[in-house]
Amino acid sequence: MKCIKIHANDSVAVAVENLIAGERVAVCGETIELHNDIPAGHKFALKDIASGEDIIKYAYPIGHARCDIKKGEHIHTHNTKSNLSGLLKYEYHPDFKEIEKAEPRTFMGYRRPDGKVGIRNEIWIIPTVGCVNSIVREIEAQAQQFKTEKIDGIYSYNHPYGCSQLGDDMQMTLRYLAGLIRHPNAAAVLVVGLGCENGSIDELKKVLGSYDANRVRFLTAQDCEDEIGEGVAIVKELAAVASAYSRENCPASDLIIGLKCGGSDGFSGITANPLLGALSDKIIGMGGSAVLTEVPEMFGAETILMNRCRTKAEFDQTADLINRFKQYFMRYGERVDENPSPGNKAGGITTLEDKSLGCTQKCGTAPVEDVLSYGEAVKKNGLSLLQAPGNDLVAANALAVSGAQLILFTTGRGTPFGCPIPTVKISSNSALAEKKKSWIDFNAGSLLENKTMDALADEFLDFILELASGKIRANAEALDKHELAIFKDGVTL
Repeated sequence: MKCIKIHANDSVAVAVENLIAGERVAVCGETIELHNDIPAGHKFALKDIASGEDIIKYAYPIGHARCDIKKGEHIHTHNTKSNLSGLLKYEYHPDFKEIEKAEPRTFMGYRRPDGKVGIRNEIWIIPTVGCVNSIVREIEAQAQQFKTEKIDGIYSYNHPYGCSQLGDDMQMTLRYLAGLIRHPNAAAVLVVGLGCENGSIDELKKVLGSYDANRVRFLTAQDCEDEIGEGVAIVKELAAVASAYSRENCPASDLIIGLKCGGSDGFSGITANPLLGALSDKIIGMGGSAVLTEVPEMFGAETILMNRCRTKAEFDQTADLINRFKQYFMRYGERVDENPSPGNKAGGITTLEDKSLGCTQKCGTAPVEDVLSYGEAVKKNGLSLLQAPGNDLVAANALAVSGAQLILFTTGRGTPFGCPIPTVKISSNSALAEKKKSWIDFNAGSLLENKTMDALADEFLDFILELASGKIRANAEALDKHELAIFKDGVTL
């Protein structure tokens, strides 16, 4: 197989391997002579396309032709322009189906007193403000002596925020920290503040609300003579709390998976993202949940998600989510189609619509049940949309603080990053999986070779349940995960 036509209505095909000018390739029973070299992952025209005419991929426009394009010609940034513009008024045309009930599966997780389930049993040391980053790192270093076989790790986190922020910007940081404190992968948490910051412990508690004082402890550094010694003593007590937990059999309905992509290429929307969609449908079919974010990478595919909203209320929330994010771009004088990245383009993605239509494959076919603000916890089983940007670190962290126990991250070019929760890397192509074995956890590129989607999705589900049970770990878990990435939108004093 040298190329793929994704949908019967498409006017382009995608090269599976590097193709050369003059080569004749078969596409759906027709032979097409190529006018240019077509790198793997890139597109070529299946028919003559007139200047101004829409270019169709995934059965939807990915932009329009800047000039006349001949059949067999390379289609990319040089001859394609995005159709995206500013704020739009949307209409609700419901178009969704219920997910079929799936055979129940289980995993071995940690049931917390509030009923939530963690897939790791860790102690987290969280600073309210960047001023105490060095303090929490030292507490972490000295507290390693308390780690037992029942504790998966003792980790401190760093970030530069928590002070000199105003209004909604400060509130986003507090919502983020509150979500991290509540996360079920943390058996116990020590929160360390300085004492004079805007986002003080008292302000954080207002956002956090009720909490388990046995599990969550607070320390204000300015109130202590020896804040490191006191912090270490508290972690010793928290280690006893964490060591009391054991893994137990939990239904897959307790899982919340975060859906993310980064370093995408022309195969991401054909292999890795649809694989996540198939897995998402399976998890939701068992009563579990999935969360899709990266709002700018919904631009151009947003109406598909809007029409999958279960009710008009979710539709209105989704329309507001999209337009508010466009306003965020416009407020800073940026174009709403300022995407894809240089790496995306090198991999064959041409416009933001091209990227978005591939990106949204990750959430399968489930109805949209809820729309979440940044830092808001998942409230409904099923598929939720979450307010956060496309940036890999910020979006992954946003998924974590909304309650996802793990991130499923597809990539065509590769990335080693991690965040506070297990971040599973799924390659869109086998070459990447072979080259970066220390980064990639699962290869979706086999869909271009000999695997069917049903077979690979079943294999992937087994893999995820084993990872959730602690039998295997994501490669990123072996790397440093101390840095937090918090969404910022506002003035720094």
